[in-house]
Formats: sequence, structure tokens, C-alpha cells
Amino acid sequence: MANRTESHGLTHDVKKKLAARDNEQEEKEAMEWMEKLIGEDFYTESGAKSVQGYLKDGVRLCKLANALQAGAIPKITDSKMAFKQMENISNFLAFSANYGLQSTDSFQTVDLYENQNMTQVIMTITALGRHAQLKGFNGPTLGPKEASKNVREFDQETIDKGKAYVSTQYGYTGGANQSGQNFGKTRKIID
Repeated sequence: MANRTESHGLTHDVKKKLAARDNEQEEKEAMEWMEKLIGEDFYTESGAKSVQGYLKDGVRLCKLANALQAGAIPKITDSKMAFKQMENISNFLAFSANYGLQSTDSFQTVDLYENQNMTQVIMTITALGRHAQLKGFNGPTLGPKEASKNVREFDQETIDKGKAYVSTQYGYTGGANQSGQNFGKTRKIID
């Protein structure tokens, strides 16, 4: 087998791009929001490894779920066994899906447990904070409020007026053209 180092190849490039996406400000805001909701001061050091250490067992994530919706995760396991910690993370992910978070906003268990994509973990927590506002959560907020549906009803007269109107958005300029723009002079190129 070839002896490959971490400084070459597709895996290295992907890890480098993920590391470049890390945003310490977003991480700090997400962790401070979690601290307010669960009533614990745990965030003291930034960085993917530090945040992974705070969240790896899934206990704080389950507490976050219960803070957003009482009794959402009734059994939180405080075990050091790997499969129990991953079970906590999976319970949190199931809660976030039931809470209405899109699957594209969610991370996978290995992203957190094996420290593969902490950026996605932070993005999930931020998306959950945004979505909580949409659900009417009255606690601390995180990020901007998500857009909600804005249905508009028009009467038939207004619809007919809209169909008859020719919009300039599509390039119509009322029949304008370039005729008469030359004023009788030609353009000459002199060498």
C-alpha cells in the first residue's frame, strides 16, 4: 500500500475547505445561546476540538432540546460508553427533525462524535435557534428570524389588471429603438 500523508489528496483538500469555513463568531454566539438556555457555563475555549469536547457526549444537546420543548427527550444518558453518547446525539437529531428543522440544516452523528465536520454542527445549532423563533419560542434568540409564509389574496379585477399590464422588467421600453442615433456621421478608423 502507498504511504500517503495528510498533506495530499482529496481528503486533505476537503478538510482544508471545511476548516476555512469555520467562523469563530458564529461558534461563540451558538455556544453562548446554548449556555443561556440550559443554564450552564461551559464554553471557555473556542475551536473545533474544544466545542467537540463540550458536545461530544450529547448531554448538552439533549438539554437544549428539552429547553426548547419541555420533555422532548425524557431520558438523557450520562454514560461514558460510546454508543450511549451517540444515542444522545441521535435523540437530539431526531428531536430537531420533529421540531421542523430541514434535513439540509442537520449534521450527522459522526460529524460531532468523530470531529469530522464541526462547522455543520454549529450550523445546525444556529438553524435550530432561528427555527425556534418561528415556532414562537419566548426565550433567548439566535440569528435572524426565518421567513414565514405570506399568502396574498387578490380579487378578479386586480388579477385582470395585472394580466393587461406590460412590465418593463422584461426589457420592453415602449418601442424605443436606435434609429436616428447616428446623426449622419460615420465612424472612421484612421491608421
